[in-house]
Amino acid sequence: MRQNISGSSPFEPIIGFSRAVRVGNSVHVSGTGPVGADQADVAGQTRHILEIIRATLEKSGAKLEDVVRTRMYLTRAEDWEAAGRAHGEFFGSIRPAATMVVVAALLNPSWRIEIEADAVIESL
Repeated sequence: MRQNISGSSPFEPIIGFSRAVRVGNSVHVSGTGPVGADQADVAGQTRHILEIIRATLEKSGAKLEDVVRTRMYLTRAEDWEAAGRAHGEFFGSIRPAATMVVVAALLNPSWRIEIEADAVIESL
């Protein structure tokens, strides 16, 4: 059974996306930007995004410990370490498969990072 989990973006129905989708025991969280922390440094943006992802996972019945993969899109290569350390604050003991990619730009020019996450809920 498919469950679409909405966020607060007014663009969800316009673009045709959900903050996350749960199918069975898998949860896929869309690329999440630091909405509300646009002017923070990259570490602050990363923490803010991961809190949004945590709340989204909870809405789907999952938790951070269920995350098996994250993808981080950075606009500045030099931000990798600060973003990585903030990511480690949330996932240091969970240690999902993770990828960092440097991109030319994100939708909001003040965003320095966007993150996707995939989770597998072990107990249904």
